[in-house]
Amino acid sequence: MAALLLALAGTPDPASASPSEWSSASSAGIADSNASSAGFAVPNASSAGIADASASASPDARPPDDESQARNATASWPWPVSGARSVIRGFEAPATRYSAGHRGIDIRAGTAERVAAPIDGTVRFAGVVVDRATVTVETADGVLVSLEPVTTELVTGDAVTRGAPIGTISTGGHCSLRCLHLGVRVRGDYVSPMLFFGGVPRAVLLPIE
Repeated sequence: MAALLLALAGTPDPASASPSEWSSASSAGIADSNASSAGFAVPNASSAGIADASASASPDARPPDDESQARNATASWPWPVSGARSVIRGFEAPATRYSAGHRGIDIRAGTAERVAAPIDGTVRFAGVVVDRATVTVETADGVLVSLEPVTTELVTGDAVTRGAPIGTISTGGHCSLRCLHLGVRVRGDYVSPMLFFGGVPRAVLLPIE
């Protein structure tokens, strides 16, 4: 029976074939198997499917880094206070998560000036942090926006709408009565808020004079 099956398969019977015949058949079998596994020479729908799946995988499929997520989150947020855009102090990224830095931007604003939400979201926190009133809003995709010092009547869980008032400039912190400190966190790390406001120019290398 085994000999019959081997004959039907076109493979010599090990018991009757000459060494040269068996060697040639084995080599051919291995070659066909390798070709099939590699996805060439032997047409195979499954192999083609695997090849297509591999080809479609690209670096673009990897999770975006923080800056990419910030750039792609929205075209541009509205400025949270009225008047011309004016930043007193920009974002200064800390060397590590616990190092010194300026984890946001200081926006020029007047005493008791109304503050509007730059995004749609939900109030994650509304209360006092050390010596200043703070409001933190979380977007649907998990971006956290903190504004201080801002006095608000909102409470945790309240929904906020982009452009709608959320409070007024208050006292406390380094921005007391003269500016609004706005910080943005993406996946736990602070990023420049200007990535969302469309205010980060492309880096240009200048010649050393």
